[in-house]
Amino acid sequence: MIAVALPKIDPYQLPTVAELPSGRVDWRPEPARAALLVHDMQRYFLKPFAGSPMHELTANIARLLAIARAQRIPIFYTAQPSRPEPADRGLQSEFWGDGIGGVIDTEPKAADVLEVLAPEPGDEVLVKWRYSAFSRSPLAEQLAARGRDQLLISGVYAHIGCQATAVDAFMRDVRPFLVADAVGDFSRQRHDQACEYVAQRCGAVINTDAAVTALAETVPIGGN
Repeated sequence: MIAVALPKIDPYQLPTVAELPSGRVDWRPEPARAALLVHDMQRYFLKPFAGSPMHELTANIARLLAIARAQRIPIFYTAQPSRPEPADRGLQSEFWGDGIGGVIDTEPKAADVLEVLAPEPGDEVLVKWRYSAFSRSPLAEQLAARGRDQLLISGVYAHIGCQATAVDAFMRDVRPFLVADAVGDFSRQRHDQACEYVAQRCGAVINTDAAVTALAETVPIGGN
């Protein structure tokens, strides 16, 4: 089987609040329980976008970062390494080729997180080895240590790593929130597919406005 490179992503519009799928739970993000994940917002993964929704989802992630920092909500990033060993890359090579490692010599900034969303001191950057942010990382332990059992998920790609992370969170009794207009995907069809799956099988799907409003609430005295 020949590995397939990342596809060119034609412009599409992010789902509006009226277009979000109905869900099975009525969870609401809480500032004393939540953590924010910025998933794979590295130049390599963003290069395929030809236009929208790149600008819009970046702006929405920036809004999530701002409220998280204002409320001292833990922030986690995932970033795939620029030169992984073949054994560490594993089966991903058979699906996606060399990934960042295949372009890093000609594109030295390919592994960098987009500058406007760059991690700040106190944020945690997790080395990303597989689709799920929990795989071979201390994410679960760090969430538990900080008393966090909610995870807001933003970034790319919705139907791959973001969805896998949501499923993994669910199986660890961490409530995942897929922020529908703060994630991007190969197409609107794939984007909607991820939202529908999460809403029906493992988490809640919300938009940035709802997330920011919920997280802006005052953290109770004694909250984390």
